Amino acid sequence: MPVNIVVGCQWGDEGKGKIVDLLSENVDICARYQGGANAGHSIVIRDKKYILHLIPSGILHSQTVCVIGNGVVIDLATLFDEIEFLNSHHIDVQGRLLISNLAHVILSFHKLLDSEQERLKLTDKIGTTGRGIGPAYVDKYNRLGIRIIDLFNPVRLKKKIYSNLSQKHQESKNIYDLPEQSADKIVADCLNFADKIEPFVADTSLLLNEAIDEGKRLLLEGAQGTLLDVDFGTYPFVTSSNPVSGSACVGLGIGPTKIDKIIGVLKAYTTRVGEGPFPTEFSGKFAEQMRTLGDEYGATTGRPRRCGWFDAVIARYAARINGLDSFALTKLDVLDQLPELKICIAYRINGQQVTEFPADIDDLSNCKPEYITLPGWQTPTGGIRKRIDLPLNARNYISKIEALTGKPIAIISVGPDRRQTIYEQNI
Repeated sequence: MPVNIVVGCQWGDEGKGKIVDLLSENVDICARYQGGANAGHSIVIRDKKYILHLIPSGILHSQTVCVIGNGVVIDLATLFDEIEFLNSHHIDVQGRLLISNLAHVILSFHKLLDSEQERLKLTDKIGTTGRGIGPAYVDKYNRLGIRIIDLFNPVRLKKKIYSNLSQKHQESKNIYDLPEQSADKIVADCLNFADKIEPFVADTSLLLNEAIDEGKRLLLEGAQGTLLDVDFGTYPFVTSSNPVSGSACVGLGIGPTKIDKIIGVLKAYTTRVGEGPFPTEFSGKFAEQMRTLGDEYGATTGRPRRCGWFDAVIARYAARINGLDSFALTKLDVLDQLPELKICIAYRINGQQVTEFPADIDDLSNCKPEYITLPGWQTPTGGIRKRIDLPLNARNYISKIEALTGKPIAIISVGPDRRQTIYEQNI
């Protein structure tokens, strides 16, 4: 297990936090490669729940070093709130958390712009978290962004922030109803974080490549999921970065020849937060029932998640886009009470059966899912630790997903706790 990637294969919230936490027990370094504090990874350890937004889930293992890569956009206040939260639970991050000097910083006006842009959309609201992720990435690609390394050069920092805000003020005046931002205050806020963050900052690309050369074990994690990828997701209802596995190399400064295995995380049904098409979505009372059974509320925003049947079209697409070796299947136990289950095997678009994920958002919005129906098992699975001990109908459900996706399921989660896990094969 030298260098593995864990990637979400639906619309995020697949349970990557638990899977990364489990696999991090046997790695030297856990590294996050994209996104920002719009992600929320939940880990349950003996009735204690930890929700992390920026720091990789591997931080809960005392021997694991965690890296926030250059591809992540960082809200400094949120970062230090998270560090304080971990400290309050007697989890020390000193010497175990490293942050790329090339990562970009989310500033106060990014959050204001994010919320205002969403408010002014008359149609096609995205359902953004309002955390400033999109505007920070826009500045990055407009070559206006502030990077971690800029915090240690006050002259350059001030110049860049003044230049950035001069453009933002004009934009705000003409388009948005936003108060004028104080450049001096933003500079001061950034400089206040400089001393605090300096012990964590490093050339993380160099560190990771040296670790690989030394034969150390690395686990690379993304946030969100494949269907939220800005290129391959349900555009425009997507995040502002690339959660897919290929982004790990760019977001951490590792060459693609260094990657050994890629593990995709799937929920045993499907959920999404925010707006956008969702072919297998439940409606009515059953939607609320499933939301309650699965505790389907966003770890970052608390918003209720939309729930639907498992979609094999999406799973096959994710397997192809990410080059998956295997899947981890989560929340199987949530289905324990259901008398029957459905799996979407294809879509019907304009009268034609389609088995590959469509690029056209209108096709996806208007398609009709085609299902197969399988009997449920109506037996608790939370205490089971071997696949062979699962109820026959549960094993058949898992086998059908494997057959439809062409990929083995290596890990099965039957509850939120670390211990509620079935390992089918070595990873």
